[in-house]
Amino acid sequence: MATGAAGGAVCIALEAPDQPEVLALIDELDAYQKPLYPPESHHGIHIAALLQPEVVFAVARLAEGHAVGCGAVVLEPGGWGELKRMYLQPPWRGGGRARALLAFLECAAVDRGCTLLRLETGVLQHAALAFYERAGYARRGPFGDYAPDPLSVFMEKQVKR
Repeated sequence: MATGAAGGAVCIALEAPDQPEVLALIDELDAYQKPLYPPESHHGIHIAALLQPEVVFAVARLAEGHAVGCGAVVLEPGGWGELKRMYLQPPWRGGGRARALLAFLECAAVDRGCTLLRLETGVLQHAALAFYERAGYARRGPFGDYAPDPLSVFMEKQVKR
């Protein structure tokens, strides 16, 4: 559990992403990101893809059960995974909640044989970039199906227990 300035601990667990409250979180994330970038530079993952068996999806909830954050890891052949849909509502940022959610996802990925996590985020998401750098992610070039994009930043981190 993590607590912080907004008060209240969060509990993090693996859950299905197609719950109305979780879909609302994903919609909030899209509402923030989509105006920042042209469509070809928006690399969100659709709900149908999040429901696939190779996806680990976690939800952060307050003690009374309200969902305030989520994140996913798409496991890829070769022992690596891609972090997707990482989001924590702004009032609940701080106090280690986002870090706890990321650590939970990293551990869940390791439990499934993952040794390397990668991500793509936008150049205009300064808080996200700083957060991932503090968590040990280093910049790298495009990976997987990504093409070079001046609006994208690609990062990775070796993960282990």
